[in-house]
Amino acid sequence: MNKLTRDDLYSLEKYAEVRDRFRADVMAHKRDRRLALGTNATLYFEDRLTMQYQVQEMLRIERIFEAHGISEELDAYNPMIPDGKNWKATFMVEFPEISERRAMLKQLIGIENRVWMQIGDSPRIRPVADEDLERSDAEKTSAVHFLRFELSDEQIGALRRGAPLAAGIDHPNYQVEIRPVPDNVRKALIGDLD
Repeated sequence: MNKLTRDDLYSLEKYAEVRDRFRADVMAHKRDRRLALGTNATLYFEDRLTMQYQVQEMLRIERIFEAHGISEELDAYNPMIPDGKNWKATFMVEFPEISERRAMLKQLIGIENRVWMQIGDSPRIRPVADEDLERSDAEKTSAVHFLRFELSDEQIGALRRGAPLAAGIDHPNYQVEIRPVPDNVRKALIGDLD
């Protein structure tokens, strides 16, 4: 997938005109890119469109219109666009009650490394987590992580030929397995491998 450039973005004025429609289109697009892993964890698979939306929203919120500021936003979000050989996802650990969330984040240290994807019978694909900065320490993990799942040519070929896709988490304090990944998500992820 091509990275975003300034030419791909709306000006602040134009974005104000198209924002409602663009946002509705992106939200519909994201439905096929969300994978719940049990009741308290979710993978949100990113792509060029989801990152364009993030950049547009940041430019709007921060009122950024100068070239340098736009370049900084592109530099921050372009790494989350898959390159055709991987999936990139925002991983959220979601507990609605603050006290429960604090307690669980202490119990789920390292969960970001225990997420997996599996194509057919091939070995589980473990993510590279938080390449931009460390989000866990000895006392707790973060509620948000950024993951990259690297795929081999053989795995990509098997997926395209119809091999089932599974996902899960095998952390001692949070275990879930999704077999198979819903077809709409599977199709969206195959689209990232062009």
